[in-house]
Amino acid sequence: MSKRNSSAAKSAARERLRLERERQAKRAKVRRQAIVASSIVAVLAIAGGIGYAVVQNDKPGKWEEAAKATVVAPANTSGKNGTTVLIGDSTSKNVVHLYEDPRCPACAAFEQTVGETVDKGMEDGDYKLSFTMGTFLDGNLTGEGSKNALSALGAALNVSPEAFLDYKTALYSTKYHPQETTDEFAKDSYLIKVANTVDALKNNTKFQDAVKKGTYDAWAMRMSKSFDEADGVKSTPTIKINDKVITNPSTVAQWQTALKDAGVTK
Repeated sequence: MSKRNSSAAKSAARERLRLERERQAKRAKVRRQAIVASSIVAVLAIAGGIGYAVVQNDKPGKWEEAAKATVVAPANTSGKNGTTVLIGDSTSKNVVHLYEDPRCPACAAFEQTVGETVDKGMEDGDYKLSFTMGTFLDGNLTGEGSKNALSALGAALNVSPEAFLDYKTALYSTKYHPQETTDEFAKDSYLIKVANTVDALKNNTKFQDAVKKGTYDAWAMRMSKSFDEADGVKSTPTIKINDKVITNPSTVAQWQTALKDAGVTK
């Protein structure tokens, strides 16, 4: 009796063990299948992500597209693509030509010390003012502040030459001109904030829409190209009086001397 019960118990135990092993094997198979499926999904996701990234990298950026886009030239410009900016009603043949980059600290220093006197000479009829703006500092320092600020200057020029001059003065001011290593001008909100200190641009919705929509982005890129191709311009600011490069003045007295030496007299 006891032997038969012992044999049956052993047989039952072996059967339970067999069934348990089968269940474990099935569970292990299910886990392996889940892992393989997850791995396939992960690989496909990575591949898809890489593919998307490649496609995105192949797409031209905003400013690359602007460089090829049709130009909308601001009012108060002339020449091919509106890249000639000549301000002043004087009948004088004298022309002061400024070559600047919006992010340039030396340009800001020049504008802060001599800019008001330069503008007054134009207003008094001693000469006309011409401007060619570049954006090379975006490449040197990385960013897009010079291009974005130049586009905004185009929007200001479209309002009036006076708005352009006043806005340029504000952008170069000690209060609003950022360190060249920062890229504050890349922010439309910052450009509009500065513009709101200029009477002609304060709360000017047409100007603000042009800044936000990049209406003059293509113009800014053509203007920048014109700067790159300008003769004798190797740095900013570069100042020409009647097409002759002068030593950059750091004081009003030096500016007046430069005008006198160039034959620009009242």
